[in-house]
Order: sequence, then C-alpha cells, then structure tokens
Amino acid sequence: MTYITLTKENIDTEHICCAFSDKKCSDSYQKKKLWLAKEFGNGYLFHRLDEHAKVFIEYGPAEKAWVPVTAPNYMMIGCFWISGKYKKQGHGKALLLKVMEAAKQQGMYGLVTAVGTKKFHFMSDTRWLMRQGFEICETLSSGFSLIAKKFDQSVDSPYFNDSVKTCECPEKKGLVAYYTNRCPYSEYHVKESLVATARKRNLPLKTIKLKTMKQAQAAPSPATIFSLFLDGKFVTTDISACMDSRFDKIIGKLSTYQG
Repeated sequence: MTYITLTKENIDTEHICCAFSDKKCSDSYQKKKLWLAKEFGNGYLFHRLDEHAKVFIEYGPAEKAWVPVTAPNYMMIGCFWISGKYKKQGHGKALLLKVMEAAKQQGMYGLVTAVGTKKFHFMSDTRWLMRQGFEICETLSSGFSLIAKKFDQSVDSPYFNDSVKTCECPEKKGLVAYYTNRCPYSEYHVKESLVATARKRNLPLKTIKLKTMKQAQAAPSPATIFSLFLDGKFVTTDISACMDSRFDKIIGKLSTYQG
C-alpha cells in the first residue's frame, strides 16, 4: 500500500480524494485546497492512497484544529474516509498508525476526534475507532461524543468547549447553517442548494461561514464542516439535507417544521 503525503509543493497537482469528480463543486474543491495549503503551516497533515480513490486521513495539533475542543498536546483527527471497494483492506489501520506515529514522535499525549454517538455524516466511524482503543471523554445531548486514544492514562482528558454545551445556536428562528472550507461539498451546497431549498419552503435561512480557526473553535457545533440548526436546535451534519430531494425527509421529522 502506497500513500502520498500532500504538501504545499504538490497540492496543486495532486487530488484530495473527495469531490474530485463532482464538477458543480469545483470552486469549493479549490477552496478546500487553499484551506489545506494554509493549514499545512500549522502542522496539518493529509495522507491518501496513491490511487484515484477516496482513501485518506487528515490530522494536526488539536490546539490548531478548527473544532471547538480543548485538548492540549493531543493530535486531532479531521476527515478520515475509506470508501467503497477499498474497505476491509487494512487502509484504516495503516492510516491511523501514521497518525499515532506522528503524535508519538512529537511527544503528544494521544489522539482525539469528535464523532457522533452513532455514525454521523462526514464524521469518523465511532464504533470502529472504539475498537482501535479510543475511549469516550464527553458526550453531548445533541448526539456528539469526544473520544480519545491516550498513550498514557494519567494525562488529562480532552473536553468540548463551552460553545457547544447547550447544543443550540444563538439564532432561534428558522434555519441556520454553519460551515467551513474544510470540505469541498460545504460551500456549494450551503450557498446554492440550501438557499434554493429554503426559498421554496418560505423558510428563513441564515448561513454562517466560519472563516478563522478562532471562529471555528467557538462554534455551537463540533461539526464545523457543516451543521444545520432549526429554530436554534441542532438537526444534522448531513450536507445532503441542503438538497430539495432530501430536506423534507430529514427536517420533516421535526415537530416545529410544517412542510
């Protein structure tokens, strides 16, 4: 198994796995590359399989992560995706080992990541990570968990920042979408799909792009790639909820929504 490490020098010529064949997201795809190039300067790393496939892992120092978590001296796992026919071939364990080795080389306490209590869209597989030795540090009523794999059980555990503890956002009316350029799907579907979907249903919509690390670390949701709120309450991390064909199936389950 051969893996490529993306850098400032090769990111213009190498693909970043997700959305590489989705032409409508081409602008968002380039913005994700620009985001990566900047974050490489903060110690961020991106490894992918040397094929035209969605097999990759992203990670970096938790202090520099675009996630509302406090985890000094931990390595934060971002996107971690093994898709389709590449599953059950050892790629997950091989890529996770790379993160562990990097963390140990830097003298870190361990690995940490935000996940769903059940599998959330665009977040790592909770059950699989628990089988690899991750343990729950904190769980929110909105369905998020913070899990860590400590190299030394005596060290302090990571925790969520106060901004996510209420599981609500400050805006209490209509739809509110928070997103970043951490994902090449987010900006297109928030600015195009969700805008059209909300307009069709006469639903008020506010979109909030988290443009800096500081803003992301103070976000009301651990899922800064994309989080959708309705009347102040967290709804989903599933970007497909932006689409007209999927919106009612997800949002229509909520009693406050009258479709």
